[in-house]
Amino acid sequence: MGATRILGAVPGPKSQTWMARRQQAVPRGPYHATPIFAARAQGALLEDVDGNIFLDFAGGIGCLNVGHRAPEVLAAIQHQLQRFLHTCFHVAPYDVYIELAERLNRLAPGPSPKRTLLVNSGAEGIENAVKIARAATGRPGVVCFEDGFHGRTLLTLSLTSKVVPYKAGFGPYVPSIHRLPYGYCYRCAYDKTYPECALHCADRLENLFAREVDPGSVAAVVAEPVLGEGGFVVPPSDWLGRIQAICRRHGILLIADEVQTGFGRTGKLFAVEHAGIEPDLLVCAKSIAGGLPLAAVIGRAELMDAPGVGGLGGTFGGNPVSCAAALAVLDLLEPPELLAGAARIGQRFAARAAAWKERFNRLGDARGLGAMWALELVRDRSSRAPDKEATAKVHRAALERGLLLITAGTFGNVIRTLMPLSIPPEQLEEGLDILEAALDAGLA
Repeated sequence: MGATRILGAVPGPKSQTWMARRQQAVPRGPYHATPIFAARAQGALLEDVDGNIFLDFAGGIGCLNVGHRAPEVLAAIQHQLQRFLHTCFHVAPYDVYIELAERLNRLAPGPSPKRTLLVNSGAEGIENAVKIARAATGRPGVVCFEDGFHGRTLLTLSLTSKVVPYKAGFGPYVPSIHRLPYGYCYRCAYDKTYPECALHCADRLENLFAREVDPGSVAAVVAEPVLGEGGFVVPPSDWLGRIQAICRRHGILLIADEVQTGFGRTGKLFAVEHAGIEPDLLVCAKSIAGGLPLAAVIGRAELMDAPGVGGLGGTFGGNPVSCAAALAVLDLLEPPELLAGAARIGQRFAARAAAWKERFNRLGDARGLGAMWALELVRDRSSRAPDKEATAKVHRAALERGLLLITAGTFGNVIRTLMPLSIPPEQLEEGLDILEAALDAGLA
């Protein structure tokens, strides 16, 4: 596959035919960021059924940090396919589950002895992390944050912040969930400015315990080190550490949701490494297995052992093919090259975004960490009113020019980028050029 190639109108006729069939066969609920149907993909490129070739800055919503069909991942999958596809870990356990758990225990931040549970998805990982926290503490409550996203199951949807489309019509939700504003400096809930604010937003956790919630009833605080669906919001570097310090004063566990931030996206294997902390429990998924379904809960050994035998598990959790793929992904990420690539992507994006802010008055904020970068579009910089319509125009203009993007943010006004960390420099530059042209078209 070569460079981007757009043969005509997007979507093309074959994608339109498949979409018509989709409308008849699939409920309306599953959303599509683009109207194209995939035919094949490799590295940072995706070809649709009409022969159009796109640069993929969506990455299957953050699942492809090592790129589409990395040869090392394919080889590991092929090797496991020759052995067996499934036995159920609870019936006949297998080596690759243990090898992956051992490796994740070693790589997870902090010196404490670790244990790892493998499951199918990020939402399932969060569900199990909360179960483990409740079993370990004997407490029911959970604190989460505004603009956070933790999944679509009943418990994780209770933790998720955005109402439409995720929560509308699906209540009632799980009780004993308490919510606070995130460290979202661009839209500070308290109209303060960092660092003069002295992390007022983090200290509101103590205020919650003083006025609304007995901290002795709270098992865990769940936090994303960088908001994912909430708009790639990077909190102050000391925010998460302050949250953890408050948790420890009250015997509350900190669950780090690294479903989107993990496996090199922010320039470190796990984003909590930037904050220099060891969370009590860490949930990771998405890019863990190079595009196959897998997730993990990694935690301090004594916490992970709190549930009794049979209290954790699932039929497909830790599928052997996914485990083999994950081991290959770690082979690619443990050497420094890809993590250094994330830093280079971030530096290049930051430089281009600084120039875009000079050109486009409706580009309110450009922010990121490593290769996890986003643009927040507003109607004007003084009011910071979200501009969802302009965001949709930019998104569409990028697609028509050969670039796959996805949006984010509670108000739908954020363009986020999830290109592979292995993207060649010339493809990165081409993608950024297309994004600039899309901004020019969408914000004109």
